[in-house]
Amino acid sequence: MASSTLSEKALHARIEEITTLLDKDTRVKIAGVDLDGILRGKVMAKSKFLSVLKSGFGFCSVVFGWDMHDKTYPEELSVSNAANGYRDIIAIPDLSTFRRIPWEGNIPFFLLSFYEPTTREPLAVCPRGILKRVTDELATMGWEAMCGAEFEFFNFKETPETLAAKGHTEPQALTPGMFGYSLLRPALNQDYFYDIFDQCTEFGVNIESFHTETGPGVYEAALSYDTASNMADMANLFKLSVKQLGLKRGIMPTFMAKPYTDQPGCSGHLHFSIRDIATKANLFAASSSTSNYQLHSPTSDGEDASLEAALNRPEWETSVEGVDKMSQLMKYFTAGLLTALPSIMCILAPNINSYKRLVENYWAPVTISWGIESRVSAIRVIGPPQCEPKGTRLEMRVGGADINPHLAIAACIAAGLYGIKKKLAMPVGPTTAEVEAGVASGKVEFKAERLPKSLKDSALKMMEKNSIAREILGDTFVDHYGATRLHEYRLWESTVTTWETKRYFELV
Repeated sequence: MASSTLSEKALHARIEEITTLLDKDTRVKIAGVDLDGILRGKVMAKSKFLSVLKSGFGFCSVVFGWDMHDKTYPEELSVSNAANGYRDIIAIPDLSTFRRIPWEGNIPFFLLSFYEPTTREPLAVCPRGILKRVTDELATMGWEAMCGAEFEFFNFKETPETLAAKGHTEPQALTPGMFGYSLLRPALNQDYFYDIFDQCTEFGVNIESFHTETGPGVYEAALSYDTASNMADMANLFKLSVKQLGLKRGIMPTFMAKPYTDQPGCSGHLHFSIRDIATKANLFAASSSTSNYQLHSPTSDGEDASLEAALNRPEWETSVEGVDKMSQLMKYFTAGLLTALPSIMCILAPNINSYKRLVENYWAPVTISWGIESRVSAIRVIGPPQCEPKGTRLEMRVGGADINPHLAIAACIAAGLYGIKKKLAMPVGPTTAEVEAGVASGKVEFKAERLPKSLKDSALKMMEKNSIAREILGDTFVDHYGATRLHEYRLWESTVTTWETKRYFELV
């Protein structure tokens, strides 16, 4: 809880500081994150807000008992259901998230975290709480996870009303044609383009770079590298900001993974590294003084196992350029992420539409794979000479723009930590430049284990009895989250689509 992360004295001082900062305000906006990554919140009177900073307040648990369109799940889920009356859970404002929303008259804004009402423990399905649990575990080792996020999103000359009138078909693109990194296209909607950059910065959502991507009306933003917790908050708030700023101008952005059949999809790439809290050294860099840190775990045989692993290194360890720039810690982390990838797939690809992006012959990865600067693999390792050693990191390329940032970041870090604890070996060798060239020319078949092809397959994989997801994220979360994804699949499975009516209505 908020009060348990700070001493009573520090919490009191922080509350006094917040009270002073809100001196001239009369209302405050607060919001928590649901399982779909949607912010659910409200506006509170300042007096009410200040009165709940220590104890929290009741928030209807139905935000974890219904889907993104507020349809309650037919299956009785443990956290929120008809049997428990969709009881209240406890919401506590995270005072460290204070910012003002510049396009809403600078109203104060705080993010919430959710807790069990009886035990006052973090709610097992609260996305911010899940990420905090993972980062807290890293902190006990003296480490912190650093993260970056990149989002591609299409923009349309539509409003919710005009799009509904069209039956959500054939939306009008904001700009025509394929023009990545264009200096011309942003000029057509210059106020909107620059407002996203400037207003987000003022909102505490720091954009490192912003440009057009290839496709009609598509932009891409890279958020400035930060701690994993800050990045997850910024990534979620970035989506909200873009949507609100667009609506003010009659523009609808979408973070759907695949809004067009015949266009590339929208990625939500995540970058990761781990650094030493005390020294700020990047522990993924081979040049780090602590890069050879060896974690002794109950599943490890200690030095003998490490020696045996060194003597049985695969050939690519020494022959593939760039592998020597990875610390052993980075290799363990990458191995854990690769090993766990099928089990956490429905977090990285959380919707039916996610799997329309993850198809062969596009840059979106579909296999358990990694490589040095490889953009056809699930994990791209980035290090010298493409960056300074301190910039060594990996990029998870599976996720689309439709990810829930808190869950995706938490699952990736937890999977990497799983690899570190167990000192896992890489399950596959790296995808080399020669293989990439062969795949691009059609002369080489990219042979690697295929990731699950549907939301149903991914959810069932996660929910297996002894899945890695259960070990790293907990049974309560997996059972609840998996059931929500199967609900999404069942809705789609029973829906008649426009594709079907166009294809069969007249001719069958």
